[in-house]
Amino acid sequence: MITWHDRDAGILGCKHYQRGSKLQANCCGKFFTCRFCHDEVSDHNIIRNQTTTMICMHCQTAQPAAQMCSNPNCQKKLASYFCGVCKLWDDDTRKNIYHCDDCGICRIGRGLGVDYFHCEKCNVCMAISLKGKHKCIERNLESDCPICGEYMFTSTTTVIFMPCGHCIHYKCHQEYIQTSYQCPTCFKSLADMTEYFRRIDAMLERHKMPPEYANTYAQVYCNDCEMKTEAKFHFLYHKCKGCEGYNTKVLRTYESVTDVEDELGKGIPGGFPSANVEVGGMVGSDEAAPPFIEREHANGR
Repeated sequence: MITWHDRDAGILGCKHYQRGSKLQANCCGKFFTCRFCHDEVSDHNIIRNQTTTMICMHCQTAQPAAQMCSNPNCQKKLASYFCGVCKLWDDDTRKNIYHCDDCGICRIGRGLGVDYFHCEKCNVCMAISLKGKHKCIERNLESDCPICGEYMFTSTTTVIFMPCGHCIHYKCHQEYIQTSYQCPTCFKSLADMTEYFRRIDAMLERHKMPPEYANTYAQVYCNDCEMKTEAKFHFLYHKCKGCEGYNTKVLRTYESVTDVEDELGKGIPGGFPSANVEVGGMVGSDEAAPPFIEREHANGR
């Protein structure tokens, strides 16, 4: 019945937690060291707040869930932290843990009003430095990580909030920004890309489009400023006239026939009326962003 977090160091628990107890799953009646141990081998997930019974691994006595063993001959403290709501035991004294009533779960941190606060609209605990300084998105954390797909509200992996307000696992974010500067959810830039966009300007000055595209234009949507503007057509890069960035996507392409009209309209009273002609095969794609000129990453939080 005994399981170890670190056998060599004599620390009871499992690979997930240090603790001196096992809980009885209310759903199937079996004993497991923690909820993750249960979920890993079961075809269902445990409802941990319905846990009522535990076994002390020091004396093997089954008893009501608590921080201390109730056996008079044992009375061991089973964890330095115990939450009677979440039925969470953790004997790792290096961790700071607190329970948030609004979230309904325990979270890592010193506590509400100390290093975290609960945002009612986002329905999540955030670093207190973000109070009044973040973009609220209703029930923000109640979603899957856009990279790995894990449900973030109850994730034990660190979650961060990007400048646009969307959230992502910190580890996933660090890997993702090696190849992209856009939020994977809304495509807004994850950092100040001014210098990068200047480099695109310089590159476009050096590398001109073939002459047959001289009168070809694109209507583009800017992911950053959310404006629709017109840009000279390019195979890769289209500049927003609003914010002068290149975080755009093509909505449609068309050919301006003004120059052709000027030539053909000579000698015709009033000339031809101006018009735009759609270019077949180049109507806007769903590609959300231009590729990098070379690999670089944004400085995300």
